[in-house]
Amino acid sequence: MSTQRSFTQTLVAVAWSFAGLRRKRDFDEDVGALNPFYVVAGAFLGCAAFVGILLGAVRLATA
Repeated sequence: MSTQRSFTQTLVAVAWSFAGLRRKRDFDEDVGALNPFYVVAGAFLGCAAFVGILLGAVRLATA
């Protein structure tokens, strides 16, 4: 059985998943090792960062 991943390791896994560049081998290792709470928190942080970047780009484009 895999050891539990830290919040930082979970954020890295979520970031690679957002980019769509996650290897199957890494995904298979993470299935049992990621804390679901960390995954949800990382997804919210990733979404907030993505929306913030989009809003900043729109503000720059329309300024």
